[in-house]
Amino acid sequence: MAPTPAPIPMPSLSSQRPWARAGSPWSGIGRLLLLLLLLLLLAFVAAPAEAAIEEAVFAGGCFWCLEHDLEGLPGVVEAVSGYSGGSKPNPTYRQVTAGGTGHLESVLVRFESSRISYATLLRAYWRNVDALDGGGQFCDRGVSYRPAIFSKGTRQQEQAQASLQAAARELKQNPSSIRVQIRPLQRFWPAEGYHQNYAEQNKLKYNYYRWSCGRDQRLNQVWGARARSTVPWATVKP
Repeated sequence: MAPTPAPIPMPSLSSQRPWARAGSPWSGIGRLLLLLLLLLLLAFVAAPAEAAIEEAVFAGGCFWCLEHDLEGLPGVVEAVSGYSGGSKPNPTYRQVTAGGTGHLESVLVRFESSRISYATLLRAYWRNVDALDGGGQFCDRGVSYRPAIFSKGTRQQEQAQASLQAAARELKQNPSSIRVQIRPLQRFWPAEGYHQNYAEQNKLKYNYYRWSCGRDQRLNQVWGARARSTVPWATVKP
């Protein structure tokens, strides 16, 4: 009779599975830390990149109207009515409209630069103001209603200056005839709460005011079919 072969030794469980060995980093707390690390990596990969939010400040007469006109643009996150350009800190509406503060009714626009560029926002601004009127805007007269672009930094200032030249060409005007000022932004002061989202909160009053002030009628006269739009600047043949 042939001798019975000796049994082949099988490797132990711990030798097959290194994570099961005592003291292995894969056991106990080590496995828990690995699981947490994997979850963090998955969350990082799955999370969308945070959108870059930029800010721009414009003055264009009644801030109720300008806020309403710019807030609805795709890519605009928020538009806030307020005051800018003067020296008085934390001004009130009564102080600004009375004069002496140097402030203009202004609108702070927060926007996603990946969805709407500052250049596009500038076109929207120009076509919502009367660029030929430096004494106010539409039926609102006086210093606090003058139009202005408040630039933040060199890049915005250069783009604002370029947009002034483009607006003048589209209007077939000499740039010296354009009455919109381009000024460095010092500080923006939010207006009182009852001024925010006025067009939405007081639709009847707002629509009557806008119509009676002649805002849209004048915009149509100045800009024609491009009024209130963001379409590219018109190319004027020499």
